[in-house]
Amino acid sequence: AAVAASLLGNRTLVDAVLDDYRTAPIDAQDRALFAFIEKMNSDASSRLQQQDLDEAKAAGWSDEALYDAITVCALFNFYNKWIDATGVSDMPAAAYAMSGVRMAEHGYGGGQQAAEDEKAREREGDATSRVNER
Repeated sequence: AAVAASLLGNRTLVDAVLDDYRTAPIDAQDRALFAFIEKMNSDASSRLQQQDLDEAKAAGWSDEALYDAITVCALFNFYNKWIDATGVSDMPAAAYAMSGVRMAEHGYGGGQQAAEDEKAREREGDATSRVNER
């Protein structure tokens, strides 16, 4: 949610979708995708039918977009089960917000680049301090 809020620049919209996508101010295409994803994540997921995919496609979603949505949901389901089973602790809300901004700006693999950029800024600051001390 933090990445979506950062990319969209609209935390209120993201919260409305999380609260109830059926009443959130989103278009019919997005609503159809959320309905498909809800069914995929429910106990009824074993009863997904071709008709469910066809409805999402009829709303304008491509095979590739649906594949991506299915993959993201499956991975998050895995991660959530892994986290629950291993006892990994949750991050504070502020950390999620900061992480969302970083991922929106640098992508999921951007953490390494962000760390390198931070180190470069620190080195520049150290060099400036040494010059100012003289």
